[in-house]
Amino acid sequence: MFADRVVSGMRPTGPLHLGHYHGAIKNWVRLQSEHPCFFFVADWHALTTHYAEPEVIGRNAMDMVIDWLAAGIDPALSTLFVQSRVLEHAELHTLLSMVTPLGWLERVPTYKDQQEKLADRDLSTYGFLGYPLLQAADVLIYHAAFVPVGEDQVPHIELMREVARRFNHLYGREPGFEDKAKAAAKRMGSKRSKLYFELRTRYQEKGEASSLESARSLVEELQNISKGDRDRLLGYLEGGGRVILPEPAALLTEASKLPGLDGQKMSKSYNNAIGLRESPDVITKKIRTMPTDPARVKRTDPGDPEQCPVWQFHRLYSNDDTRTWVQNGCRSAGIGCLECKQPVIEKVIAELEPMRARAQPYLDDPTLVRNIIADGCDKARAQASETMREVRDAMGLNYA
Repeated sequence: MFADRVVSGMRPTGPLHLGHYHGAIKNWVRLQSEHPCFFFVADWHALTTHYAEPEVIGRNAMDMVIDWLAAGIDPALSTLFVQSRVLEHAELHTLLSMVTPLGWLERVPTYKDQQEKLADRDLSTYGFLGYPLLQAADVLIYHAAFVPVGEDQVPHIELMREVARRFNHLYGREPGFEDKAKAAAKRMGSKRSKLYFELRTRYQEKGEASSLESARSLVEELQNISKGDRDRLLGYLEGGGRVILPEPAALLTEASKLPGLDGQKMSKSYNNAIGLRESPDVITKKIRTMPTDPARVKRTDPGDPEQCPVWQFHRLYSNDDTRTWVQNGCRSAGIGCLECKQPVIEKVIAELEPMRARAQPYLDDPTLVRNIIADGCDKARAQASETMREVRDAMGLNYA
């Protein structure tokens, strides 16, 4: 069990673009050098809104993994897999649905928000209502410690924590639990056992959160105890039962500050995106035709960078000297809009050039991608299978 494992997924509903890169993938690349990471193609999640057009999902899944690899996700550091190839996700989702109150799903803020935004689609399905619970299964099945999300997704992590807490409360009770936990503590060794009980007392009597975290770390670092003993020790810390599904924490990531070419959110559906593998000629054309400050009708008209979508690109890509040049030149009409766009064009091309180069071997030989996914699915399935054995045992489903 990894105490600091990170789990995240992405729906294969279209080509990846700079918004995806700066909003999520760039952060994944950083995280994989700091934590054990599991990244998956969320094809079942894509079906919640694209169930009538599954060909979109199949077409985009492989391309999305190629984009991940091109952007710097390293299969030697991260486990890459396809959600639907690890059937244990669906099994855990089904079992969690038996104990999750309907109201918990209906109150998730994105449920009604997405229904309004996607009013052209029939979303009156359980799949759409229950997708936050499937998300919970995706994460809990790997005993994830962290889930990288933006602020709008924090309610989903809170739901995961509530579901795990409820599951542990219902099924973490076992005959003689306290005696088993104390026996497990003795197997830690005398010094560690003494420290464990001291930290437990500090947390339960004084509410010291730091003591709880220290005790958890102490248990997670142990190599000489069984998985069952570890779960009992973690549950005994908080005065509950055995922890079968640990509660994950949200790892807040800064939202992408890169808008689309028209100033709206970058999206394929808005036709305002720059794809991660687009050619320099296409990138140049797209940026050169970006709308600018509407006040600059003529070259001699002064403008306001804050009213121009190009300025948001400068915020991300340009250094202080270039941004000062843009501010002064735009407000005084000293530079034209095409001049202003040129540094952005050069920076975006330079950023994407190595991605195109890294993608080419996988485009030339798709077997390389399929092998990476197959290996990742095997690793994910091994962990998921172990969790499901524990879940079935706790629920009394291992009777046959």
